[in-house]
Amino acid sequence: MTLAAVDTHDIKWMALRGGLAKLIGQGGNFALRLGFMVAAARLLEPEDFGLVAMVTVVTAVLDLFATAGLSSAAVQRPTINQAQISTLFWINLLVGVMLGVVCLFIAPLVVAFYHEPRLFWVTAAIGIGFIFNAAGAQHVAMLQRRLRYVTLAAIEFSCQFVSLGTGVIVAFLGYRYWALVAAAVSLPACITVCVWVTNAWIPSLPRRNADIWSLLHFGGTITLNAVVSYATYNFDKFVLGRVWGANALGYYGVASQLINIPTSNLNTAVGGVMFSALSRVQHDVERFKRYFLAGYSLNISLTLPITIFSAVFADDIIFVVLGPKWTDAAGLFRLLTPTVLVFGIVNPLGWLLWSSGRHVRSLQLSFLIAVVVIAGCLIGLPYGARGVAMGFSAAMLLLLLPIVVWCLHGTNISLIDLLRTAGRPLVSALVATALAFVADYYLSSQPHFEFVPFVGEAVVMAIVYPCMLLFVMGQKQFYFDLLKTFIKSPAPSSDTA
Repeated sequence: MTLAAVDTHDIKWMALRGGLAKLIGQGGNFALRLGFMVAAARLLEPEDFGLVAMVTVVTAVLDLFATAGLSSAAVQRPTINQAQISTLFWINLLVGVMLGVVCLFIAPLVVAFYHEPRLFWVTAAIGIGFIFNAAGAQHVAMLQRRLRYVTLAAIEFSCQFVSLGTGVIVAFLGYRYWALVAAAVSLPACITVCVWVTNAWIPSLPRRNADIWSLLHFGGTITLNAVVSYATYNFDKFVLGRVWGANALGYYGVASQLINIPTSNLNTAVGGVMFSALSRVQHDVERFKRYFLAGYSLNISLTLPITIFSAVFADDIIFVVLGPKWTDAAGLFRLLTPTVLVFGIVNPLGWLLWSSGRHVRSLQLSFLIAVVVIAGCLIGLPYGARGVAMGFSAAMLLLLLPIVVWCLHGTNISLIDLLRTAGRPLVSALVATALAFVADYYLSSQPHFEFVPFVGEAVVMAIVYPCMLLFVMGQKQFYFDLLKTFIKSPAPSSDTA
């Protein structure tokens, strides 16, 4: 039996509908996570964040194996049957249980490495989340194959609310760093329960002749890619915690998390939908190009203004969101913004490589990035958190052009296509930020409440940027066409994939 996916004639409409749902959902998730950080920053101490970061920087790499890349393999495959996806489910679950056990065994090593006995039970508790992630991986993949992103967005938002609410309650009760652990473990548990109930799919027993070797190869490559990327982008926290301690890592980790929240949410929202949609049209070259550039334009139009605004107004953002005791994080926040800018430009190229079957090239790129970024962090390490942030950002800026050129090589998408797509939002964001800076200069010289300059900056940015993008840079027709496609209902069809 072949499992249904979606009619290729409906893909554009469903991708837009799903993308809008994901954007709204990720916007809600961003608000929830921001609210949690506001509350947690006042209920907890920097040391509490640092303690949990010491564990997660080690254990989160194991989480990459919980799905073993098999959910992505199930989404990318043009067709898949019950026997294949059931076998993938049992493999996922087995790996998840093994990782939970491994996490328990490495807890003493984490304690010994950091010389911090409180980390033993934190490490053991976080390991439970691996099992929940693995148990729901294929159910999530089936929803993604069908482009049911409205359902997924509702599940993710509801579960985020439950998990962060749990964390706030635990923090309020005075359990300190356990609040962060409770939030981390309850999220995958809630998501897995919801996707099981929503999908109503029961896996059959695994079969040895299910023809899953190509899926395992794809998933293995994706997993290795994810492991290398994770190790690369968390090496800064790993060495900083080891050399400079929990307090320095607390400031650095919170600054890094805060600067990455908007762009990671946006990339998750648009990226998941685009990967599914591009996989469905991977053999239609012209259609693939149109879909990719449209998704890239939408993603970067949302990423660039947030990142540039954050770099210029870092002090105000840290003061408003985290409070006065976190002022040391403002400089780190600003120094890390170039990395987020590069992520916003190059992360969508991952959709291009994975959906078109160029996953091996993506892995090769990850190894290149790892060498340069780790070197940059080590060079900056003797200078503390600021040195690490500068080394990380310098490495990513150095890699930007080589990454883009290598990703586009051999495709029908040129560097000019990408520059033309990114240029309009970049110019719009620079102009809007400049005017917001002028507003800040004026407001700072007036008597006001402490939050007034930040509100004024944000309002000017929110008004000027879309006006520049839509009317001055000529993007009005592009978004108008997207709106028309979204409103228009697709033709009914019974095709399966």
